[in-house]
Amino acid sequence: MREITYAEAIREALRQEMQRDPNVFLMGEDIGIYGGAFGVTLGLLEEFGPERVRDTPISEGVIAGAAAGAALTGMRPVAEIMFMDFTTLAMEQLVNQAAKTRYMFGGKAKVPMVLRTPAGSGTGAAAQHSQSLEAWFVHVPGLKVVMPSTPYDAKGLLISSIRDANPVILVEEKLLYRMKGPVPEEPYTVPLSVAEVKREGRDITIVATGVMVMRSLAAAEKLALEGIEVEVVDPRTLKPYDAETITKSVIKTGRVLIVHEAYKTCGFGAEISAMISEGPAFMYLNAPIRRLAGLDIPIPYNRNLEYHTVPQVENIIAAARELMAYK
Repeated sequence: MREITYAEAIREALRQEMQRDPNVFLMGEDIGIYGGAFGVTLGLLEEFGPERVRDTPISEGVIAGAAAGAALTGMRPVAEIMFMDFTTLAMEQLVNQAAKTRYMFGGKAKVPMVLRTPAGSGTGAAAQHSQSLEAWFVHVPGLKVVMPSTPYDAKGLLISSIRDANPVILVEEKLLYRMKGPVPEEPYTVPLSVAEVKREGRDITIVATGVMVMRSLAAAEKLALEGIEVEVVDPRTLKPYDAETITKSVIKTGRVLIVHEAYKTCGFGAEISAMISEGPAFMYLNAPIRRLAGLDIPIPYNRNLEYHTVPQVENIIAAARELMAYK
């Protein structure tokens, strides 16, 4: 199978869905001639024209509100917010309007919109362009939150998101845009709310999201040399997430490490930890649940400090060894 980058996989999903459904259109800042802040929409303006690839004013509230309004009329907009940090400017439209409309109209009004946004550190973009704010949206009823970690998942999950009848926040990690992987040329879907075991293991379950999936897999390879077999579970959809797959894995291994880049306090890891503690997997634990997450500080501009702000492979290995020390 051919290999393409994560960014190319997203572009291909957009192109194929626009070819399939004339109601799908794109909107966002500099997504047309410029091709988006990270080049994801390059070439789509030339292929589909300005009516379906719309550059917008620099107003995130307008982008989110216009997308929600268009979705209510039967369109399927895919809006882009240039950096996830800027979703703070669109919260009213996303949290109070898009998320609640279907409920408030008794299911008669639907909001089939997707909001794509790049997140994460590692690019030296400093405190206002490097955050991972997915937990804010996970907290809101009515929103679905998707976070692909591979090019294959990025294409399949985006197609599923576009075809969904609800507002979906698609979180794209900036460090993954250039990552290559096998992706079928034909359109396909990856179902929402279905986790994937990225690596089988018997000793520790690592539940990881986004770029932390790759780092956890790298850590698992090194731990295997020590005789520690790690199972890596990628939720892929953070809301609603697949509790069953995670629970099965924890029951199997008896130890769990949750790894994400976003801030630790009230992060997605806290939700997974609580779910395990309240569910059937709790009785199978041989060690306390461990969370490894970003520090509760703004992301530094200094590259060395930035590196130490979020979990790296060596941190995951150290945490796994500590878990294995429990008898």
